[in-house]
Amino acid sequence: MTNIPSASYPALRLRRTRASAWSRAMHAEHRLHPSDLIWPLFVTEGKQVEEPIASLPGVSRWSVDRVVERARDARDAGIPCIALFPNTQPERRSDDGQEALNPDNLMCRAIRAIKDAVPDIGVLTDVALDPYTAHGQDGLVDDRGRILNDQTIDVLVGQSLNQAAAGADIIAPSDMMDGRVGVIRAALEQSGHQDVQIMAYAAKYASAFYGPFRDAVGSRGLLKGDKKTYQMDPSNAEEALREVALDLAEGADSVMVKPGLPYLDIVRAVKDRFAVPVFAYQVSGEYAMIEAAAAAGAGDRDALILETLMSFRRAGCTGVLTYHALHAARLMG
Repeated sequence: MTNIPSASYPALRLRRTRASAWSRAMHAEHRLHPSDLIWPLFVTEGKQVEEPIASLPGVSRWSVDRVVERARDARDAGIPCIALFPNTQPERRSDDGQEALNPDNLMCRAIRAIKDAVPDIGVLTDVALDPYTAHGQDGLVDDRGRILNDQTIDVLVGQSLNQAAAGADIIAPSDMMDGRVGVIRAALEQSGHQDVQIMAYAAKYASAFYGPFRDAVGSRGLLKGDKKTYQMDPSNAEEALREVALDLAEGADSVMVKPGLPYLDIVRAVKDRFAVPVFAYQVSGEYAMIEAAAAAGAGDRDALILETLMSFRRAGCTGVLTYHALHAARLMG
């Protein structure tokens, strides 16, 4: 229980510690640092390619050679880790997502190139089938349109081992299939990848904030149906704690809440209940809203970015995945 101060106004004036910049800095309860950030990057085919994403102003898809340059930018700005997402060519997509198992797929080539050129930066890789399926779902689908949980896990294990062999440092299953963390953890151990971390998308909600991301990875318009049978209902909080508990029990090293700002209560609840590393993903729709607000003159862009990132830290986040990472890190520097 919080102790209530015995003094009262005017003996107690809370504005005293706010009266000067040095005092505000000294009394700050939370701080932002570039090491709190993970920068999501989109990879595409080609050489010397930069493809701006219209629904994510300021964000582009990069060819492998150019994403290596972005990894250097991240390292130089003090960002410890980047997260990779592939824009798989339509002809390489299939109902069974087999391109995810190709050791020379776009994701694996990007991992190898980054680890060869910038070995001192962490590489987090997304594990789910939606970048590889023709139907846009995160898992395999039967002829009745049902997402097949256990059959999907078999493919996710192969995908995880494929990425780990290419040099991924953190495997991040974002598919929300039941039981996948434990099977992936066991497979990594058995294959000699015991040092590869798992950051589980433990509380991933069926959100309206993902639209621009689907543009970025080329799945806009592919999705048949929705993802509500595996992603979480936005009305549920206790269920999120059950999901986190299961992923931790199965061997997750850290957990993620996604989206971010609309779910800060979930971040706080997870941190309070489990006292483990908790990350949040400030997703594409959140990024786009900040950019739109700044463009409309509704707020100062830099201030909006830093204030929202501070809200994640205040809620209990160990770190934040954000498309603003490079700009924010440079502001902090």
